Amino acid sequence: MPEIRKIIHIDMDAFYASVEQRDNPGLRGRPVIVGGDPGSRGVVAACSYEARKFGVHSAMPSYRAYRLCPQAVFLPPRFDVYRQVSMQIMEIFHGYTDLVEPLSLDEAFLDVTANKKAIATATEAARRLREEIRKKTGLTASAGVSYNKFLAKAASDFRKPDGLTVVTPETAQAFIDDLPIGKFFGVGKVTERRMRSYGITCGAELRKRTLDELTRLFGKAGAFFHSIAHGIDDRPVTPVRIRKSLGKEITLDEDIDDVPRMTALLAELAGSVGALLGRKGLMGRTVTLKLRYDDFQSITRSITTGRALDTAQEILDIAVLLLRETEAGARKVRLLGITVSNFDHEDGSPAKPRQLLLPFFGERDVRKGP
Repeated sequence: MPEIRKIIHIDMDAFYASVEQRDNPGLRGRPVIVGGDPGSRGVVAACSYEARKFGVHSAMPSYRAYRLCPQAVFLPPRFDVYRQVSMQIMEIFHGYTDLVEPLSLDEAFLDVTANKKAIATATEAARRLREEIRKKTGLTASAGVSYNKFLAKAASDFRKPDGLTVVTPETAQAFIDDLPIGKFFGVGKVTERRMRSYGITCGAELRKRTLDELTRLFGKAGAFFHSIAHGIDDRPVTPVRIRKSLGKEITLDEDIDDVPRMTALLAELAGSVGALLGRKGLMGRTVTLKLRYDDFQSITRSITTGRALDTAQEILDIAVLLLRETEAGARKVRLLGITVSNFDHEDGSPAKPRQLLLPFFGERDVRKGP
């Protein structure tokens, strides 16, 4: 009989806003919104739980967030700070296991089946992880513990903020049956509406549908929905390895044509990519933007700079320039991605200190892909 895996999903609580409240004690207990100025066309990158009580959420236009919560404190993002804190958290994770799969700056999967500290249970490992994160960063994290990635991620969202939820093989089916359909991995707003139109509002109703029926309704995704409705998810925790390129992409819950919202999402992606580069000690010269329009046409746009880059702000600045080279806004977008490549060493090994050449930003080399 195969060994039951021990998977933890750690999700930092209101990460950007919590870092701001930590660094400025006067903000604690107050609604904090990180993002664009409400007087501009900016959007919310993140918000504290105090602001969420008023209906504020990420990717919302800042002016609307201000109308919902005029007493909120609006702050510009400090991605370099968030990246440094993220690196600190990832270092904590690697003290427990090498099987760490970052999903963004503030969340990751860990496989602790065989861990470095010889902790017998994943529940105890998650408790120690949250305690160490709190002690070393002053921040809280929520954790989900289970035998697969789907359940661990769903569990981490169950008692936020500062919660720990364990789903065992014995309790898994009851947990899944009660789970609202919008909480299922891969079910965004559009898919949720489709599910509900078929009378599927929770895991129990999803489990009643046959594999053939779900495949007919949702294509290849239907087979995945059928599996997770029965508690089956064999995806491994995959560590991020040094490659020829590093990147992140996100498939949106709904197609959008709002360029400021796209920019806010690119800011998060740039932060994640910058964090990965920092952890690997890599600097790249080529930034590639990937878009998928609402008709499923995918395109790429690239710029190769005169110097190597590794910070979130540098990556974001270029991604925004590349966005202007697309039809985003005039056409709706369903996927965004950022990749950095062309590392200083062809084999992708960490870059060594070097003298920068002038000018710091060389001629742009804009490459277009289909």
